Amino acid sequence: MEDFEIYNLGDVTLQSGVTLPNAFLAYKTYGTLNERKDNVIVYPTAFGDQHVNNEWLIGNGMALDPQKYFIIVPNLLGNGLSSSPSNTPEPFNKANFPKVTIYDNIQLQYRLVTEKFGIQKIALVVGWSMGGLQSFQWGAIYPDMVERIASFCGNAKTWPQTYVVLDGLKAALMASIGSDSTKLNQLTSEDMRAVGRVYAGWGLSQTFYKEELYRELGFDTLEDFAVGVWEDSFMSMDPHNVLAMLWTGQHADISANPIYNGDFDEALKNIKALTCVMPGSTDLFCTADNNEYEAKHIPNAEFNPVESIWGHFAGRGINSTDNKFIDDNLKRLLTISTNG
Repeated sequence: MEDFEIYNLGDVTLQSGVTLPNAFLAYKTYGTLNERKDNVIVYPTAFGDQHVNNEWLIGNGMALDPQKYFIIVPNLLGNGLSSSPSNTPEPFNKANFPKVTIYDNIQLQYRLVTEKFGIQKIALVVGWSMGGLQSFQWGAIYPDMVERIASFCGNAKTWPQTYVVLDGLKAALMASIGSDSTKLNQLTSEDMRAVGRVYAGWGLSQTFYKEELYRELGFDTLEDFAVGVWEDSFMSMDPHNVLAMLWTGQHADISANPIYNGDFDEALKNIKALTCVMPGSTDLFCTADNNEYEAKHIPNAEFNPVESIWGHFAGRGINSTDNKFIDDNLKRLLTISTNG
């Protein structure tokens, strides 16, 4: 049996102006919504992830404790569970899936939270990577609803170098069809092999590789690690879903909407939530210096890097030291009272 629920949204007009028929969000909840409906944590998924990938941060005695909080994990549009190229009928299947923005995702998550559950206050929105970007977007679009946000290894927009990294992933996939956009529907999961190889150089730090920390994960050689983690994980993804999420990621910006009209600093300034920004100190493409800029422009933000050689994957739930740092900061953030 599937371990998630579906919230049907009907025909949804996206930010692009295209109407996506019979749109839906896949989500999973943990814990119980209290009578006051004020124990809510929203924990969106990252690029390529599904709700199960978030579960490492949820548990009894942890900050995201289902005995205390009602935790909602909405799946990103395009990830294969929510409306995606792989599960949408013609004419919006495969490469014909419409362009979806971070703003679109949050608008639909807002509908889930308010329409399905009747929630008007959120204690915390938290996420890793593109999930962290969604937490910033929640805070900017619904500043009076969101009391706290926390982002680890996620920027509030796709800065230029990050765009280039994502473009490299896209180029590796497109190369398999000779970069011919008329052949997009011919892509298969096998074509994702090269994408995994490209991402291998960005997901972890130089020091991680130099110190051969992949041995801690059970791989004897660098080649075994490249195949067993990077190739295998990317080849499990649908290439059209990946292209959809890459577009979302490349065009992500919490000010790219009718509220802020591209004024990024204004969007940051209008986040009222208590904010904890936790970049990975060696993250190669969601960099700490970009997060530092963002934190300085958010009124109630603290900048608290994860000192780790695990690069972007300091926030992936793999290394126990990094996990504890993130959990401890979330526990502290949740103890700080708000004026909400």
